[in-house]
Amino acid sequence: MTANAPDLAAAARPVVTAFPDPDTNTISYVVADPETGAAAIIDPVLDLDYAAGRIAHRSADALVAFVEANGLKVERLIETHVHADHLSAAAYLRERLGGEIGIGEKITLVQETFGAVFDEGPDFRRDGSQFDRLYRDGERYRIGALEAVALATPGHTPACMTHVIGDAAFVGDTLFMPDSGSARADFPGGDARTLYRSARRILDLPPQTRLFLCHDYGGEGRGMVWETTVAEERAHNIHLRDGIDEDAFVARRAARDATLAMPRLILPSLQVNMKAGRLPEPNAAGKRFFKLPIDTL
Repeated sequence: MTANAPDLAAAARPVVTAFPDPDTNTISYVVADPETGAAAIIDPVLDLDYAAGRIAHRSADALVAFVEANGLKVERLIETHVHADHLSAAAYLRERLGGEIGIGEKITLVQETFGAVFDEGPDFRRDGSQFDRLYRDGERYRIGALEAVALATPGHTPACMTHVIGDAAFVGDTLFMPDSGSARADFPGGDARTLYRSARRILDLPPQTRLFLCHDYGGEGRGMVWETTVAEERAHNIHLRDGIDEDAFVARRAARDATLAMPRLILPSLQVNMKAGRLPEPNAAGKRFFKLPIDTL
């Protein structure tokens, strides 16, 4: 068993409800303790019509409606990492439902990197203080009566974390469904060797551990799916199944990454998500603007 992971033989089973967003291929989750009604929301989506420059709350309001209809109390809003393909609705949801916004403590490295990319001025804090909580590797916490632990799983980004809550692990972008493999490792701060070691840390969890993914892009003959297990990943993951060593993974990951375009929403997403889901500050006329760095990424 991975160090710092809960004893899943005695772990409670959280109630996990998925909210897929086909526009960004993102899956958000409400994770509830059936005993107390306490809940966490993981990786919530803020809707953006990029061409029109319009923000909407359709996806977030579906989470609000579910929480209220089921009498849940949101204690935590958890970001598995600084997403590059959707904007976070965490700040909006905290206003509507309460709860603390948390992310991995290495958010500071992401803020340093992308603070420079977006030419953020001295008022932009690079210490992670926009978030209510910075999770440390191995940090244990609770959601109601559910025991949980945050495990650092960098490689896709420096701040990536997997949250093991009862018998369920929320892996962010570190792993995809077995037929899709793993996340890219070519963003600033990414590293394929680190990603391999992080993935193996997840795959060292007990085989029955339920794994919930942040993204799925479909596959041949199937639509979006988002739940698998450690056993299924170890047996069938095309990048990381048992028997594939680190060098082979790195070579395959590098070859694949060289073919990938930048995510459609990467520029607005990073500007919002490294600030805990806060939109850019309005100007004197009350208008907000995203920056578009030229020839930088």
